[in-house]
Amino acid sequence: MDLSDVKLTHHSVRNRGKVELELGADVGDPLNPIVDAGGGKVIDPEKARLSELIEKLNDLFEGELSDNDMVVYVRDVIRGKMLESATLQQQAANNTKQQFQGSPDLTSEFEGAVMGAGEAHRLMSAQALGDNAKDALIKILLDHCSLYEDLRERAQAV
Repeated sequence: MDLSDVKLTHHSVRNRGKVELELGADVGDPLNPIVDAGGGKVIDPEKARLSELIEKLNDLFEGELSDNDMVVYVRDVIRGKMLESATLQQQAANNTKQQFQGSPDLTSEFEGAVMGAGEAHRLMSAQALGDNAKDALIKILLDHCSLYEDLRERAQAV
């Protein structure tokens, strides 16, 4: 039964006096009262996953790395390279997550992704620092990647 079009138009509350509740002897244990009412907070699931990821990455990486450095490297760069693998795509399509995790190709594809990402970043970094690319990349960051707007937002959040 579809009730999506039903709208509450009236509501009435009336005092009908006190009502005595008769609880029998066969009723279970009484409930414990709530002690810290209003103490819970709503946690954004995405922020919780990100915090957990950062905690795990902090255990793996050392040095002067920001949380953003580690998250982008693992979640975007390495994961992105692994997503390009036709072998892993086929295995993921045909296996459960547990079976996929035991794939003999997973480690070699991971290593290839790390090496490929490192080489791609080295090559792009060298080109980005060239005289011809600097101005063009800065323009791309400003016009297409909301660099200015995101910087202002972060400055105002502090």
